[in-house]
Amino acid sequence: MSLFRSGLMGSLTFLAAPGLARAAEKSSIDAADTGFMIVATALVLMMTLPGLALFYAGMVRRKNVLATMAQSAGALALISLLWMLAGYSLSFSGSGAWSGDFERLFLNGIGMETVSPLAKTIPELLFALYQMTFAVITCALIGGAVADRMKFSAFLVFITIWLFVVYAPSAHWVWGGGFLGAMGFLDFAGGAVVHINAGVAGLVAALVLGPRQGYGRENMSPFDLSLAVVGTGLLWVGWFGFNGGSALGAGSRAVFAIGSTHLAACAGAVVWAAIEWRHRGKPSVLGIISGAIAGLGTITPASGFVLPWHGVVIGAIAGVVCYWACIVVKRRLKYDDSLDVFGVHGVGGILGLLMAGVFATSWLSVTPEAPGISGLLEGNAEQLGIQALGVLIVTGGCIFGTLIALGLTHMLTGLRVDAEGERQGLDLALHGEAIHQ
Repeated sequence: MSLFRSGLMGSLTFLAAPGLARAAEKSSIDAADTGFMIVATALVLMMTLPGLALFYAGMVRRKNVLATMAQSAGALALISLLWMLAGYSLSFSGSGAWSGDFERLFLNGIGMETVSPLAKTIPELLFALYQMTFAVITCALIGGAVADRMKFSAFLVFITIWLFVVYAPSAHWVWGGGFLGAMGFLDFAGGAVVHINAGVAGLVAALVLGPRQGYGRENMSPFDLSLAVVGTGLLWVGWFGFNGGSALGAGSRAVFAIGSTHLAACAGAVVWAAIEWRHRGKPSVLGIISGAIAGLGTITPASGFVLPWHGVVIGAIAGVVCYWACIVVKRRLKYDDSLDVFGVHGVGGILGLLMAGVFATSWLSVTPEAPGISGLLEGNAEQLGIQALGVLIVTGGCIFGTLIALGLTHMLTGLRVDAEGERQGLDLALHGEAIHQ
């Protein structure tokens, strides 16, 4: 019996060896940083459901409200599972220039005391969960560009493929030890990885699917802007976890990131509303919340590198540029990005990354391991060039990968609901449910 027990314990020890080996390494887990990041993770998760779900649902027509919410809920559930299966490993393990590896497949090797070299004061599982929320909302954002016409099955297949051919590689390039991060490319909280990827993928998908029936001829007024306002509030507060949490600890840099984030949102809302007031004679509620989201998206990549007053400037510029992209450019080019994912997130992400190259302040990013990074205003013009090159690389990779994902999805499920289903509404056609009068 004792021999059996000894053999059994030896086998269990062997099977658990990778995790035990990692746990045996002395970690530097900090309770304050861990608590802060748990809250940040919850805030970013809230941004998708209910935040983005309400924001998007309030802007589509009544017959597509539930289908639009289903995209956010579906992305949350599916991408969370896929991220823990392989997405995290491919993004944040290994030292390859272009891709991670399978070291963390199924979260292999993550123990109680394991930390990531990228976040040394919090448990690695918490780091993986936090990064998971970014992958979730990025995929969910794309749904706004193809609202009212993409099949739910197609959306799920598409984001599954897209996660692995676009999101995971770019996350590794920028944050996981890949070549863009090594080059000095600045993206504090996701201007490239989240906003460019979501915006560009949304635009490509909208162009491939084609416009909604009646686009430009029929009334497509929002169902209930009050839902969108509530969604904006949830997104706004959640963004404190999005940008503040990207400091990966409870410290002054997180506070500065939150401060610039809030002020950028305020400036974006004021400027967008002012432009509408001047052009249309009235500031719309839709314009106010669109400006706020534009400011939030644009400050994201710069938030941990800039001062609060820089956030005001960046948010104000976002209000002008994103308004122009959504109102002027979209009408002239006549593409149907249903909820302006490209105009707000794609354009905002590009603009914010370039602004990081202008306003980056060295003392905000200095660490014991590395000196701080300066932008154009501190005399480092090279940083702006690095930012522009990074934007081109991520944009090009996203276009190519999105086309692959759409092509494979088309072969597997088809992309678009039939004409009758679109006229009837996706709530009934795809889900057998409807919001009644």
